[in-house]
Amino acid sequence: MSDQALPRPGVVLGRYPQRADERLGALDRIMAAGAGHIRQVLLGWRAVDHRFIARVHKEETAITGLSDVELATKRREISHALRTEGLRDPLIARAFALIREVSERTIEMRHFDVQLLGGRIMLRGQIAEMDTGEGKTLTATLPAVVAALSGVPVHIVTVNDFLAARDAEWMGPIYEALGLSVGVILEDMTIDERRVAYGRDVTYCTNKQIAFDYLKDRLILDQETRPLHMAIEGLGKKGVRPREVMMRGLCYAIVDEADSVLVDEARTPLIISRAGDLSGLEETYARAISVGRQMLRPRDFLIREREWQVDLTDLGKAQLKRLTHQWGGVWAADSHREELCRQALAALHLYQCDKHYLVRDGQVQIVDEYTGRVMADRSWERGLHQMIEVKEGCEITGRQETLARISYQRFFRRYMRLSGMTGTARAVAGELWSVYRLNVKRVPTNRPSRRHGNGVLCYARSEQKWAAIVDRIAGLNRIGRPVLVGTRSVSASEHLGGLLAAAGLRHRVLNARQDHQESDIISEAGQSGQITVATNMAGRGTDILLGRDVRGLGGLYVICTEHHDAGRIDRQLYGRCGRQGDPGSYETVTSLEDDLVRVFYGRRLAWLVRMFSRGDGRVPGLVGRPLTWLAQFSAERRHGAVRRNLLRADEGLEDLLAFSGRGE
Repeated sequence: MSDQALPRPGVVLGRYPQRADERLGALDRIMAAGAGHIRQVLLGWRAVDHRFIARVHKEETAITGLSDVELATKRREISHALRTEGLRDPLIARAFALIREVSERTIEMRHFDVQLLGGRIMLRGQIAEMDTGEGKTLTATLPAVVAALSGVPVHIVTVNDFLAARDAEWMGPIYEALGLSVGVILEDMTIDERRVAYGRDVTYCTNKQIAFDYLKDRLILDQETRPLHMAIEGLGKKGVRPREVMMRGLCYAIVDEADSVLVDEARTPLIISRAGDLSGLEETYARAISVGRQMLRPRDFLIREREWQVDLTDLGKAQLKRLTHQWGGVWAADSHREELCRQALAALHLYQCDKHYLVRDGQVQIVDEYTGRVMADRSWERGLHQMIEVKEGCEITGRQETLARISYQRFFRRYMRLSGMTGTARAVAGELWSVYRLNVKRVPTNRPSRRHGNGVLCYARSEQKWAAIVDRIAGLNRIGRPVLVGTRSVSASEHLGGLLAAAGLRHRVLNARQDHQESDIISEAGQSGQITVATNMAGRGTDILLGRDVRGLGGLYVICTEHHDAGRIDRQLYGRCGRQGDPGSYETVTSLEDDLVRVFYGRRLAWLVRMFSRGDGRVPGLVGRPLTWLAQFSAERRHGAVRRNLLRADEGLEDLLAFSGRGE
């Protein structure tokens, strides 16, 4: 696609613009991944265009003295030029100067020069890598306004409802002053409300909401994606179905926290389903859990946490047959019987309450591992969700019948133009290019960073780690410095909360149980003496403002209590401090019993734990850091393979369904 024009509604697939999928073979994918890294070396990471910035400054001299009425006239002139002439640099510079002036007048925030660079990168359909705290929310208004003024519907995609609502309200005055409408998609909105929001010029939404809404639209459009069919549909029914769909197509998306949305969360397919017939299945699920509780490890089954699988041994298969021989039906077939048992064992031993899910109001609710938030309307498939309900003594919900499915990779590739922003894209540049054809360009910081890292402390046992963390928090609290402690699960956050309470340290806990208090807790997290313990809810996109005199104390202190599967997620937590030139510090305190290390090394780690558990339990950095790095590297490689396999399976399923006459 040319950089000189953005897609306009109606140019592809008639009434529902979207791009056709690009297919790559296995060898092509490998070469493309390597090409992604090579392109960054050849093209350079850092994006500094002094000529473009100077052009924006020159355009500003003709705008700053204009009245609001004159600005409105200038906006109409720029909009007309964009619609007729395309995205020429002089027009982009003029538009950016206008947006900058309007932003300063409406919300008293003026785009920095580096934000102008970030906006231009995204307008070109690339990923802008901007450090955490560099103002990505404000930066997104630049490409969004330019695209909207040229007549293109814009979707700004972020990682949770809280950020979508916050950003839409925060940036709304800029759009309104420029004659543009802004909408937001939230979890509990009706179809009619969503249709209205998608009809706005700029729509803020989450990746999950927009992908599921797209699948619902595909169901309305008979799951058909061929251009000829859509054209005939439009001629024959005079636009009946386009009035029923929610979106106006996939024209232009700006993805906030792009590596999280496009990479980390792309391991799970998105599935729309409906409740199927439950008759007779309650007893089957209950029997499966009962049988699973009678199986002994390691005699009957083995757990491979690294692959997230349960394997039955030969003795286990024989034991299973003996326990179920009198039931008949689905239990009579070896494959069905063993699959039910494996799912039951996974429900019992792999999926843990307060880590992978919560039980709230008598319901099992999945917790998103990347955002720490509850996904109330999501469920696991193939009977797993129902077996966890049996395990927890909840009412069994109906088994879900799949109506439509798609992967994030295939969904976002269908946008006519895709761009994004994040602080941690460089490590996955190859994958972003090979899957989405997205280049990554590095944007320099507005001010020199004053964020200071205090390294990694590793302990042999988890109780020694928690004791060291409490001691560190107590020391920082004595001088009044605010502390943010990041944990990986609800249970870990509540465990630390109990330890702090026992030590007499006042604190607040933010996890999926306190989601309704999120804005209140975050607003206080940067105040003097405040201790905040949080899951990933306080990660990406969270702005913690420092209180008075806190800068003199060294700013916010961030403690990471356990490495994540990807180092990028750790860096996002560190990025909650030291924003926009503020002072801040971070450190990581881990143990050899943390899930990441324990799962990777298994029993091989036991002798190390015994060796270093004496005394304070400190593991030398020359031992602890390589162990952790290798486990994290392995997890990243494994997740990358899962994403590649999912994409291949998704493409294969699409071909199969298309052959049978169905769409997704």
